[in-house]
Amino acid sequence: MAGLKSWTQERLGWDELAHLVQKKEVPIHRWTIFYYLGGMALFLFTVQVATGILLLLYYRPSSAEAFESVQYMMADVPFGWLIRSIHSWGANLFVGVVFLHMISVFFLKAYRPPREATWITGAVLLFLAMGFGFSGYLLPWNTLAYFATKVGTDVPAQIPGIGHLLSRILRGGSDVTGATLSRFYGIHVAILPAITTVFLGVHLVLVQRHGMSVPPGIERQGKPRTMRFVPDFLLRDMVGWLVAVALLAALAAFLPWELGVKADPFAPAPAGIRPEWYFLWMFQGLKYLPAKIAGIPGETLGVFFLGGLALVLAILPLLDRKRSRLWNAAAVVVLIGAALLTVLSLLPRKSMP
Repeated sequence: MAGLKSWTQERLGWDELAHLVQKKEVPIHRWTIFYYLGGMALFLFTVQVATGILLLLYYRPSSAEAFESVQYMMADVPFGWLIRSIHSWGANLFVGVVFLHMISVFFLKAYRPPREATWITGAVLLFLAMGFGFSGYLLPWNTLAYFATKVGTDVPAQIPGIGHLLSRILRGGSDVTGATLSRFYGIHVAILPAITTVFLGVHLVLVQRHGMSVPPGIERQGKPRTMRFVPDFLLRDMVGWLVAVALLAALAAFLPWELGVKADPFAPAPAGIRPEWYFLWMFQGLKYLPAKIAGIPGETLGVFFLGGLALVLAILPLLDRKRSRLWNAAAVVVLIGAALLTVLSLLPRKSMP
């Protein structure tokens, strides 16, 4: 064993890594609980990777076989229904936790220098998480996913000049077809994971390099107490992971994710088509816009507004140099508005006389 340890140490340098982990400390204050959201997001991402690999063993990315392959997994593959339900529920929990993590980082002002790049990479990871949700939604090739994707891929077409080209690139043609399914499959299992791996690696290195940020209010009171990352913080983090596993298992067992009906491109769109919950506020907001605003199509202005909002979110540390309270007020307004739009989109629609 001593010889094996010496051999691995000479080639891999585990001792330096172990020393780096052992000396890492986590500040203790009344907001320490929000530090666990980052680890929870990382854990849920690993759950998505593991369950996604298992689903890949049986999934067939074609319009003729996609629905049947998912149906076979759920009906005939041992525990296939459980793996798919965990993957589907896990995707929603993952996006939700990443949202909460970004909100907590914003209000704790953890993007202050020298952590600007940490925030920017985190914002990119949020956009990638939403991209995973959008691209994976179509893969079962059911009616709801088909028409929701049709509406979603219509949104880029509102951009003047390049909009229709972007829409055709996403769809692989002028309409949502089997080519769109194959394209979304490649994006979901190859392109997005590759990009996410790079940004996630950079994000974790930056977190390790700069450590955990202390909120300004706590910082003014003096240096807070700390605890070791290993084993104290990590063991507490793992308790949260166990709770997440229990929640996923309960949701998958008692509320298994339904498959629905196979998509029929020639059938009329069913009533009540909606995207996933984290896109609902955008979907509802675009519906409220008038056809023309100052001679410009309302949906075009809406798409530009959403793009500008995403850009502001990504470069926020470069804009909020003085930590103005106006940014907090603007964030509260945006969050309340998004919540109201989400609730409105979920209300039952009145039937036309």
